[in-house]
Amino acid sequence: MADGDVSREVRERLTRAGEGGVLRFITCGSVDDGKSTLIGRLLYDSKLLFEDQIKTLERDSRKHGTTGEEIDFALLLDGLEAEREQGITIDVAYRFFNTDKRKFIVADTPGHEQYTRNMATGASTADLAIILVDARKGVLTQTRRHTYIANMMGIRHAVVAVNKMDLVGNSRSTFHQIVSDYMKVAEDLGFKSITAIPISARYGDNIFKRSDSLKWYDGPTLMEHLERVDTAADDILELPFRFPVQWVNRPNLDFRGFSGTVTAGRLAKGGQIRVAHSGKEAAVSRIVTADGDLDEAVAGEAVTLVLDREIDIARGDMLVDPKSPPEVSDQFAAEILWMTDEKMHPGRSYLLKAGCQITPASVTTLKHKLNVNTFEKEPGKSLDLNEIGVCTLSTSKLIAFDHYADQRETGSFILIDRFTNQTVAAGMIEFSLRRASNIHTYAMDVDKSRRAALKGQKPAILWFTGLSGAGKSTIANLVERKLAGNGRHTYSLDGDNIRQGLNRDLGFTDADRVENIRRIGDVAKLFVDAGLIVTCSFISPFRSERQMVREQVEAGEFIEVFVDAPIELCMQRDPKGLYAKARAGKIRNFTGLDSPYEPPEAPELHIRTADMSADEAAEKVIDELVKRGLLG
Repeated sequence: MADGDVSREVRERLTRAGEGGVLRFITCGSVDDGKSTLIGRLLYDSKLLFEDQIKTLERDSRKHGTTGEEIDFALLLDGLEAEREQGITIDVAYRFFNTDKRKFIVADTPGHEQYTRNMATGASTADLAIILVDARKGVLTQTRRHTYIANMMGIRHAVVAVNKMDLVGNSRSTFHQIVSDYMKVAEDLGFKSITAIPISARYGDNIFKRSDSLKWYDGPTLMEHLERVDTAADDILELPFRFPVQWVNRPNLDFRGFSGTVTAGRLAKGGQIRVAHSGKEAAVSRIVTADGDLDEAVAGEAVTLVLDREIDIARGDMLVDPKSPPEVSDQFAAEILWMTDEKMHPGRSYLLKAGCQITPASVTTLKHKLNVNTFEKEPGKSLDLNEIGVCTLSTSKLIAFDHYADQRETGSFILIDRFTNQTVAAGMIEFSLRRASNIHTYAMDVDKSRRAALKGQKPAILWFTGLSGAGKSTIANLVERKLAGNGRHTYSLDGDNIRQGLNRDLGFTDADRVENIRRIGDVAKLFVDAGLIVTCSFISPFRSERQMVREQVEAGEFIEVFVDAPIELCMQRDPKGLYAKARAGKIRNFTGLDSPYEPPEAPELHIRTADMSADEAAEKVIDELVKRGLLG
């Protein structure tokens, strides 16, 4: 269907911004630049506050305000008690207001560096960013960071609101110097428009009305600009159709539909769709909503699609335009913003959530970090809180995605800590890695089951974890001796032995420990594929890495043995003299002393070596293997 054929009703549903539509914008910048005050002033001057709200605001201003006897407009936004007590914004606050020309959704985002993740959340759905700059302070590091993140999140229109002009005598030269400094920061970032406006949010200068104190400025007021800025939302019509499946709707035997929200493009009844992962195609026979069937579904609408034939579709699949399909890959490059205090380490396993798709994933390589002061690329091995870097990622299964620059909804993802469920990073996909489509698994005629059958056993990984000196290697050695004596085919991977060869290039930092276990996990998986019972004796201090190895093999093939001994007993044994050296400061990052150990929460075997001999512990492991039927 051509653009000219789209009905007026469809056009009205499509319009997300533009004349008569909705503009989503954020306020951001450094702390105390006046973001909350600006939004409070917008709400107040738009005449949308009720009389009781104004009275409450006046009362709160006397109690919590920072403007003497005058109204403190920031309190309209700082809803948390902690925000009011500290005079800062912590969480993202959304407000809705309108004028005769447009409707607005505004997000007030925190200025403090520690709450950068909240700012990124607000920016992820915005069309425009108002970057506030305190006229007394000029462009600061957080101004640069928020500008970059706004651009990184796909915002293409910026307003540089130079606030508190009254405190610098409404100086024209000060304004122009700040604008000049800001343009040096932002001019190469890719914004479609950057508009600079001098304001005083506290007194309402150049917010709704022009200021007599700033007569030298002949540009639009802030509200004039917001009412007429064209964010070209109708371009979403031109994007290829994308429909992530949220739910397979099967209320009875006679109905099977696929529910979700159209993220881009449009789809008419009778149109063809393709399942991105499988490549299977079908025609749409119905477009169902709670208010009745539609002839066409457009971006932003929640619908249920019914197809003309049965094809395999599940939650997480993406239905797409067959002529313009997305990438489908398990390796890609992305720009990520790290959002947690715990460092990002390449090789560590996280959960990646892209739309409705969830899969284990890891950062394989940190290509470079970004210096937010100069925007220069810098080398690095890990990312700290609020740092930005370009990484390559690998997922455990194929996912469908677009490049973020082309489609925000299907080109973005988050990384989730597998144990705390905390969101640790937001990512924007740049491109698929070519090697992901060029490398394929070759199916061998002799597979794991046949190799295991020849040996008369079931393959498995016996993963011994615990502190240094707990007895891991001693018990693992005895277990392998007993298995070999019983005619079983085994191999042993030991921490010290591996570090003399395969992992000799690794140290003992957290990042190196993660990579150490990642490599060992890959080797152990190969031994399992060979049909062997492989013992692995490694401190392996982090649960996430042990879980990563577990998920590389089939259910029942990973047996975690927690060799548990009090650290006092380990220090007393100290077979290699390592504890003594660590306590003397000769060894750094020693697990149990100055580096953490995360004990297993639900190991298959928990062996307390303070209560039994090594031989008794080995027998207990053998008994567990027999009970699980691994010895044939």
